[in-house]
Amino acid sequence: MTLPDRTDIPAPHDDLVVRPVTTRADLKLFMTLPRRIYAGMAGFTPAFDMEQDELLNPKKAPIFRHASIRYFLAWRGNTAVGRIAAIVDHRAIEHWGMKIGCFGALDAVPEGSVVSALLETARNWLRLQGMKTMRGPVTLSGNGESGLMVEGQDQPLMVAMPWHPRLLGKLVEDAGYKPVEDLLSYKLDLDDKTESRFKVPGDLKIGEGRLGAIAIRRLSKKQIAQQGEILRQLYNDAWSDKFNFVPLQDYEMKAMIKQLGPLLRPEHYVQIDQNGEPVAMALVVPNIYDIAGDLGGAPSPLGWVKLVARLATHRFHSARVILLGVTQRLRGTVLGALLPSLAIAELMRRRKSLPYSWVELGWIQASDSNMRNLAESIVPQPYKRYRLYERPIDDPA
Repeated sequence: MTLPDRTDIPAPHDDLVVRPVTTRADLKLFMTLPRRIYAGMAGFTPAFDMEQDELLNPKKAPIFRHASIRYFLAWRGNTAVGRIAAIVDHRAIEHWGMKIGCFGALDAVPEGSVVSALLETARNWLRLQGMKTMRGPVTLSGNGESGLMVEGQDQPLMVAMPWHPRLLGKLVEDAGYKPVEDLLSYKLDLDDKTESRFKVPGDLKIGEGRLGAIAIRRLSKKQIAQQGEILRQLYNDAWSDKFNFVPLQDYEMKAMIKQLGPLLRPEHYVQIDQNGEPVAMALVVPNIYDIAGDLGGAPSPLGWVKLVARLATHRFHSARVILLGVTQRLRGTVLGALLPSLAIAELMRRRKSLPYSWVELGWIQASDSNMRNLAESIVPQPYKRYRLYERPIDDPA
């Protein structure tokens, strides 16, 4: 659902005007604007139009079932120079117990006046909706693209992870927004050297000794809907106390399965059961940019033929671990501490049946010392860093 605007909100800087997205042409421009303004910047790869359509189109993105969202474009004359989304996620507000509105899809030419105008417009709109704090960027939820890239612009683009020029984060801070959390990504090479370096404490093995009650499940295409619901419940349980967590709804999981299902293989899903009850999970998603990055955001007819052929032969060489978590009831126990290691060890064992040379361990919060210690026991340093910011709505600064 989308709340109506009372009026256009003019930008208070130079000759800029910020206007809401109201037409199909506006929406198409909003979805494709990053490749127009970032073209030629070192490290930039345009996002795939089909992916952005699923993420941002109000007729397709499931978040519109429980959030009020308004898109804005910044114009200088007849040229669009930036975009932003203002988001009131009612499920998030229920979970947080605070009136926090979000901004997302923030992309702009790296000029302070443009970034400030976009942020001020989103803040004004959120004020009209009764919000007290503005946080972001998230596109369009903490379960989607999260954070603003502040390190790693020269690294390969990864599925469902945003790209921003280096200066953008500074311009957000210059506009009065304070960093509140960093999200870290680690590049894990899948090779013998890494596997030998990563050891499960005590060299414990699934189904033996102290882990005799533990079993591993893979993805079943016939049971993907049921496994998706188990994954959703585990994710909501495991992540419920994390910063900026938003409960994943059943219709969001169904949309994710519809979108990702054709890419997934049995090896991509690790479900760990204790006495038949799911207690931990990990999900790996192939990196679409491995096979689409050279085709541009909108492939030609020949490009589509190439893409279909590459999909059919699964020509990916990298992937992302998008979900990794342990049930709350095992937190603080020896087994609970072991389970993330067991999940990653299982993925390492499966590497010979998958074509990937590396995977990204992402969305690890800088404040989460347990997950950081696990990741950094394998990879000493993150290769990308994303940042979330906040500002009180009525802060006069």
